[in-house]
Amino acid sequence: MSLLWIGFSVFVLLLLFLDLFVLNKHDHVPRTREALGQTALWMSIGLGFSGFVYLAYDNGWVDSPLPAHTAMINYLTGYLVELSLSMDNVFVIAVIFGYFQVPAKYQHRVLFWGILGAVFFRLGMILAGVYLLEKFDWMFYVFGLLLLYSAYKMVGKAEEIHPSDNPVIKLVKRIVPVTNEYHGHDFWVRRRHILAATPLFVALVMVETTDIIFAIDSIPAILGITTDSFLVFSSNILAVLGLRALYFVLSSMIDKFGYLKYSLALILTFVGVKLMLHEVWHPEEWISLVVIFVTLAAGVIVSLMRKTPTEHPDDPTKIAAPSQVPEDHQL
Repeated sequence: MSLLWIGFSVFVLLLLFLDLFVLNKHDHVPRTREALGQTALWMSIGLGFSGFVYLAYDNGWVDSPLPAHTAMINYLTGYLVELSLSMDNVFVIAVIFGYFQVPAKYQHRVLFWGILGAVFFRLGMILAGVYLLEKFDWMFYVFGLLLLYSAYKMVGKAEEIHPSDNPVIKLVKRIVPVTNEYHGHDFWVRRRHILAATPLFVALVMVETTDIIFAIDSIPAILGITTDSFLVFSSNILAVLGLRALYFVLSSMIDKFGYLKYSLALILTFVGVKLMLHEVWHPEEWISLVVIFVTLAAGVIVSLMRKTPTEHPDDPTKIAAPSQVPEDHQL
């Protein structure tokens, strides 16, 4: 592993330490002003990192043939793609928290540990994706079709989300005892000399598996921008790190972004087509950045200016009450 990767890993660990032990040292419900401030901070870090990318590629710190300005544009495009797709992830997380009735002051803790696990999982997926694209040219078409199918599902009739039907959640409840009530911010408690999981841990598992599902869309989307593993990983992770603060900003405004899914579908379609036409179509890097930015901005602006055409399918107010823990696993 090069010094650049080691340095970036240390940088991410420092950001995680800042988030958990400084900005959110105590369990609390972030006020809108605080959430906006933290969102601005994370976005500034993510966008500002593009300057470091330029220096790294300009000074040869990365073993890559990409010119510095191209690397910087590819990073910004990848960051914007991941950030936009994370917005849709926020809607699903809101459903999960509503279903499990996670106290607001503990939601950040679930998001923190869920995203920390996602960092390691996404690294593996990114390296595997880059390897497949380098070794097998037909994988460009596979990833392209995957993105087109994801775009189709995004604008199609959405299915209701039922966390109780998730096979991973069922597996957790079969393997370990689960308490009926929360125990502060603890994921595990000892009851009757038995180590049992709390509903907070079950919610964490659900958030983790949901991120894995979203990564199947977002990582091929970024690989459609560049196959440089450092650019893909850094843009992906820095966008995901800001998801916690972004959640507390957007979760209270879910119903105001009804048109956003159409923008996200167009972005996935654009990248999917770009992947499938990689042998005959090579648009300038700045074109991809402009198309994605304009498409995303249009979706946000139209959503704020016009009334949502239909209620968002993931409206957390329309979720059925949580199912009971199996009798043999109650404590």
